[in-house]
Amino acid sequence: MELPDPEAASAIGAASAVRGRIQVPGDKSITHRALLLNALAEGRAHVSGAGLGGDCRSSIACLRGLGVSVSRDGDRLTVDSPGSGGFEEPAGPLDCGNSGTTMRLLLGLLAGCGRFAVVVGDESLSSRPMGRVADPLRRMGARIFGRGGGQLAPLAVNPASLSGTRINVPVASAQVKSALLIAGLGASGQTRISQPARSRDHTEIMLAAMGARVEIDGAELSIEGGQQLDPVDVDVPGDFSSAAFWLVLGASHPDARLRIENVGLNPTRAGTLPVLERMGARIAIDANPAGAEPSGDLTVESSGLRATDIGGAEIPILIDELPVLAVAATQAEGTTTIRDAGELRVKETDRITATVGNLRAMGARIEERPDGMVIEGPTPLKGARLDSHGDHRVAMAMAVAASIADGESRIRDSAAVDISYPEFFGELGRVCAA
Repeated sequence: MELPDPEAASAIGAASAVRGRIQVPGDKSITHRALLLNALAEGRAHVSGAGLGGDCRSSIACLRGLGVSVSRDGDRLTVDSPGSGGFEEPAGPLDCGNSGTTMRLLLGLLAGCGRFAVVVGDESLSSRPMGRVADPLRRMGARIFGRGGGQLAPLAVNPASLSGTRINVPVASAQVKSALLIAGLGASGQTRISQPARSRDHTEIMLAAMGARVEIDGAELSIEGGQQLDPVDVDVPGDFSSAAFWLVLGASHPDARLRIENVGLNPTRAGTLPVLERMGARIAIDANPAGAEPSGDLTVESSGLRATDIGGAEIPILIDELPVLAVAATQAEGTTTIRDAGELRVKETDRITATVGNLRAMGARIEERPDGMVIEGPTPLKGARLDSHGDHRVAMAMAVAASIADGESRIRDSAAVDISYPEFFGELGRVCAA
């Protein structure tokens, strides 16, 4: 496979107007779970509207390595699985690419499946903390070994018998919680998980649809081992994290109206929506009541934005959108503070440093903090040389900033958007008038 050239840069000039209708890719988080959870169930399932960026393609490749058949027809995937008891021992390493979701959920899947496997990732993923998943899995009896005292990939998972236990998760993380719920299905007894705050609940919703019983009490969950899953067809709504870039572009640009169709509106995922609304963004919601996951169409128009404080319990449900919310803050009246977001430093790149450095190069009045940033607005942005640092969220956030800036910007390693939204720059060119 030919790898993208990190030195390649996309040139983006100011948009005189922003108009159009957009269909964002299928929700990345739901697609991962539809693939991995249906792999645990014996039989066939269809996943329609799937997100097919690089991260989800990594999940597909890993499942194929375990002997699960995943076929594709457009954005419709068919999963034929022998069930967890029928997984094959992989002939080679399972490559998670750049996908932290793939690696963390896969560790939960592999921990008790009775097969030896090695999971690897790219340079960025190999530096990201996996101990937050591996350590609690070890408490359940998993035998996981790796670099950095078992904290970093590559990680080897040996066959083991798991026992349910009580686990306190120090950071609210949907990936960690989901890995433990998946492992809990294959453990003896009950697994209880306590989080400091609620995190995205796509896994709980899908497990219930597949016939599993998950007890939920606020931020605490429990699951009994030994439950068998039934395969389930999944209609994947549009990815809210991808939609957030268009919402910020529409609200921040002085001459804009965008309609984003069929977007997932799960409140544990769409935390950016109420933040933008309290900043004064003009967003109309046309809800679709059908489906296990709430969804609908969003229409955003040019808005007079005001500053806000972002932190606390809302951080886990909007963590991926914070770089683009920082862009919105540069156009908002007053001082915006983003706090309690130290998790940004262990994403695909250090998103705090990357966001602050790029926006400062564009003339933003922005200060880096250990757990976030402080932004003074409104400030006219100017074109600059920007760097995605190989991070898809940073690349798209800076493209939004470039579209409202004066002059031309060039974004290094813009190809990073392939991780979640391969069509992003084509859509940007379509809706932005030169």
